[in-house]
Amino acid sequence: MLYYVFEYIRQEFHPPGFGLFRYITFRAGAAAITALIIAFWIGPKIIQMLSKHQIGEGAKVEAPKTHLSKAGTPTMGGLIVLMATLIPALLWADVKNGYVLLILLVTAWLGAVGFLDDYLKVVKKKRKGLIEEYKLVGQILIGLIIGSVIYFYPQWIEPGLVKLKSSTTVPFFKHLEIDFGIFYIPMVIFVITATSNAVNLTDGLDGLAAGTVGIVALTLAVISYVSGHAELSQYLTIPFLRGNGELSIFCAALVGASLGFLWFNAYPAQVFLGDTGSLALGGAIGALCVLIKKELLLPTLGGVFLMETASVIIQRYYFKYTKRKYGEGRRVFRMAPLHHHFEMLGWPEPKIVTRFYILAILLMILSLATFKVR
Repeated sequence: MLYYVFEYIRQEFHPPGFGLFRYITFRAGAAAITALIIAFWIGPKIIQMLSKHQIGEGAKVEAPKTHLSKAGTPTMGGLIVLMATLIPALLWADVKNGYVLLILLVTAWLGAVGFLDDYLKVVKKKRKGLIEEYKLVGQILIGLIIGSVIYFYPQWIEPGLVKLKSSTTVPFFKHLEIDFGIFYIPMVIFVITATSNAVNLTDGLDGLAAGTVGIVALTLAVISYVSGHAELSQYLTIPFLRGNGELSIFCAALVGASLGFLWFNAYPAQVFLGDTGSLALGGAIGALCVLIKKELLLPTLGGVFLMETASVIIQRYYFKYTKRKYGEGRRVFRMAPLHHHFEMLGWPEPKIVTRFYILAILLMILSLATFKVR
């Protein structure tokens, strides 16, 4: 909204320096700084409010015993990230842009689903929170909306998207695209739902989910900027998506919000993301990959989330298989998700988180390299 205010002043009064506000790079930087300021300002207030009302997380049964000391730590800290992401995006991005409207919808929608789940668990004391089927319905429904808008009304987002409405690019290959046809909508549903749940599973150690999301968001900021830049997209031989660069402002806000939240969430955490934050952040990452037509890059870019999810799936099905075959369930990992396995091996929590950050950065470099190594 500030974008329109400054643009109006520039056009009407022509003050020197106001041309800066037209540049996406400047507004992205402003969004990141604004997000940091909001997180630092509102973080202590929300933590104090959550503590006052005893909105804390109980000890998790599926976590190592060392996590018993975390019981009572305020949860629903995702409210900090949501406010620190959505407000700067609304202030600095072009909110008439179809890409921006869709990513804001996904983030707010899944934030609401996560908030309801946290509310039922920590306020209403319902042990399992929102019924899994209801949570899944919320995730599928937003995926259906996003997929349907892109497939049936691509011209509403951007006229040039019509040719690419059901296609996606393939990493490491020039000019190669996969057209999903009518299966594009189920694919979008799967990407958003899977990524949302993957980040939710990753949120098990202090700073792990927020930090890795920040690294992924930084990468997506670069990719969306390039996708929306006519000359850079042509140079890298990727589809030019007019208006896609505005998503980099949202990504920058997400990076700033993640860093701001880490101030309170780093070990030992003063507050947890909760489903309010993890579902929203995961859904936003998945939706961003859909909107910039880089869905197939997600397994590489979000490799940490993929490993965490795979460890849970492998553990669960191997346990069921061995129980059926041998009469007792056996495990591949000492505990799933994967970060708990390393805890059970005796690794300190900060070491696990730091090494996962290093892995996420390496995957970020590899993801960006796919644009030239083709």
